[in-house]
Amino acid sequence: MLENLNEMVRENVQESVVNNAAIPNEHNEAVIQAASGSIFDSLKDQVSSGNIGALTDIFNGNKAEGSQVAEQASGSFIDKLSGLGINADTAKSLASSIIPGLIAKFTQKTNDPNDSSFNIKDVLGSLGGNDGKFDVSDVIGMFNGGGQAQQPGQKSEGGIIDKLKGMFG
Repeated sequence: MLENLNEMVRENVQESVVNNAAIPNEHNEAVIQAASGSIFDSLKDQVSSGNIGALTDIFNGNKAEGSQVAEQASGSFIDKLSGLGINADTAKSLASSIIPGLIAKFTQKTNDPNDSSFNIKDVLGSLGGNDGKFDVSDVIGMFNGGGQAQQPGQKSEGGIIDKLKGMFG
């Protein structure tokens, strides 16, 4: 999945990165890798923390701009660009101009049955547990806030059930 994400980023940032005088040509590929890595890491963090709401928002076609995923990915991207010696203002401007659009493009491709570059099952598998698989224990973790099966009498905090209760309570 990460290879396809890198390719998608490469195809969509030509003007913003490659033709940008503020980014030295020798850093173009590193900037592309930083963008795709930041998006991937942000999505993975949302899964591992059980923040399904942030994922369903973007995968249901809600605006990526301003989403938790975009905010986290942008912050990570800015940090990575700073590590390359790219000016902070340039990094912030680039993050705000490309990261939300890339996330929107990614989710659009994932939801498009005619586009085989990203399959939602493969995406979830890539984002899933430490073993790279999205399995029942990962789903259980989402429901009980990231932990494993609850012990009797143990209170669950932060899982999907608690979030759903909050919507109706």
